[in-house]
Amino acid sequence: MKVKGFLKDVGGASRVTKARLAAFARADSGPVTSDPIAEVAAAWHPGRLTLRVAQIRRASKTAKTVRFVRADGGELPYFYAGQFIALEFPLGDTVISRPYSISSAPYEARTPKGYVEITVRRSRGDGFMADYINDTLREGDTVTGTLGCGQFYFEPLRDSRRIVALAGGTGITPFASMAKEIAHGTLDVDLTVLFGSVSSDDIILKEELEACAGPHVRIVHVLSGEEPGWTGERGFLSAELIRKYSPDGASYFICGPQAMYTFLRGELKKLEVPARRVRFEVFGTPKDISRFEGFPQEEKEAVHRLTVVRGIREDVIPARASESLAVALERAGIRIETACRSGECGLCRTKVLSGRVFVCPEGDGRRAADKEFGYVHACSAYPVSDVKIKIPIL
Repeated sequence: MKVKGFLKDVGGASRVTKARLAAFARADSGPVTSDPIAEVAAAWHPGRLTLRVAQIRRASKTAKTVRFVRADGGELPYFYAGQFIALEFPLGDTVISRPYSISSAPYEARTPKGYVEITVRRSRGDGFMADYINDTLREGDTVTGTLGCGQFYFEPLRDSRRIVALAGGTGITPFASMAKEIAHGTLDVDLTVLFGSVSSDDIILKEELEACAGPHVRIVHVLSGEEPGWTGERGFLSAELIRKYSPDGASYFICGPQAMYTFLRGELKKLEVPARRVRFEVFGTPKDISRFEGFPQEEKEAVHRLTVVRGIREDVIPARASESLAVALERAGIRIETACRSGECGLCRTKVLSGRVFVCPEGDGRRAADKEFGYVHACSAYPVSDVKIKIPIL
């Protein structure tokens, strides 16, 4: 390796010092009233935004797409295709926070009338916020949102430019964002989407996905329900089906319900796909925490006392063992910041002062030091005794 001369190298510091002093001498003697770097950072990462519902439209017979714009008419911050938005809904005396993958493309947020969209399916009786969005939310309503969250996006230093997306139900939303960005020419990857649905008349975002199909986007619909006349792929996203549509050296991005994650881990293992080429989106709060190994089954129906410390104030509220600490706080109208609702991001980091909690093993994003010193993420920790916690004052 050829290097510069020794004296030239060690003299570098003095040259920099002289250049700085010369810049100081040329500078205006008046006070500095702006910070260009801080201004750029604030534009890219503005924190919470007040968003207005600009449009609600049907995405399938059981799902709706909601379009948000900034209520103040300003520009939306940048985000990557595949990221999510954390929305806060004021309900009564409390605020409910939920994450939703963004189904619109980043380029659509950068237009003069920029917007961001989510697509939400009605629940089957166990999704309060999903039903609220589908049944109660109206155009003109305002909510608070933080967007550009999560790590579920293409990173060229880590991922192959040949991506196979494995989606189920509303798990299609981050891939819809990717497909639109690719079709627009602002994301340079090849995307193959294997999209599992139950029936052909309830495929979420079907028309929007098919409008993106082309040389770099391939959409493969897979139906799990019995449907006469269907000529496409049937069944589940099996190893055989994945192999059929996978290019060499592909990266696999997976988004869907928790049961699908468990199934696909086994199928990808059959294909001997290295772990470094598999990306799972966080799946949110599990429907039944008692199904996880290590959860004490005798606690399934238990209700405990949760003591919440905020500064010098202490409140005691009921907390069900089957629901996370974050949900218990929301029920009691106590504010805690959350984003991913999956234990990954750490925004709801909480100190456990006493008592026992069960931490969901899926997506446990805590640092080793937090585990050692009794910190948990409130969205993925469940009380299995009376518990005392300390949270920030908001």
